[in-house]
Amino acid sequence: MATLGERHGNDHPRNRVTRGSVEHLARACHGNTVGSDDALTTIELTPLRRLARSVVLGQAAISVVAALLSWALGGRHAALSALLGGGISTCATAVMALVVCGRRRAMDAVQALVALFVGEAAKLAVVVALFVVVWRLIKVAPAAMLAAYAATFLVYWIVLARELPVFNATRRTHGGHDLGADSVSLREMR
Repeated sequence: MATLGERHGNDHPRNRVTRGSVEHLARACHGNTVGSDDALTTIELTPLRRLARSVVLGQAAISVVAALLSWALGGRHAALSALLGGGISTCATAVMALVVCGRRRAMDAVQALVALFVGEAAKLAVVVALFVVVWRLIKVAPAAMLAAYAATFLVYWIVLARELPVFNATRRTHGGHDLGADSVSLREMR
């Protein structure tokens, strides 16, 4: 089997993508049993929905925390601005999750890629539209608003660290599926 590096003239070991590495990634991402081609071409959306819900709820919580901190530091005006900034990010993430996951139970790789691009475009459109509306209709404290908006991005990293087995030494399953001996914790990597 030709590796990605061989096809592009760069045969460095770091650039090798083999069936084994793709299977491990597929197992880690959506917990399907790997060994058949269906596991590599069909993506089950239930675990993805759970991740998206975790991100949206986490961003809403961060928005409230940012608003409370802004209220303590700058008053009611700063708190409203922070809540709006965090709310913009939370709404945009929710829109992307709805576009990507929708009502489907599963999708193939091409559908997933298209859904990802359409979802990201929808998310960007929501962010731009909501920022324009807020800036034009409401006098906001820009620092509080942008700080809360930026703070919501921490949720992506927190959820990622919680869900991926390489970052979570105690968790060996994902969505009720055993990841097997290929899952590695940070302690085992040392």
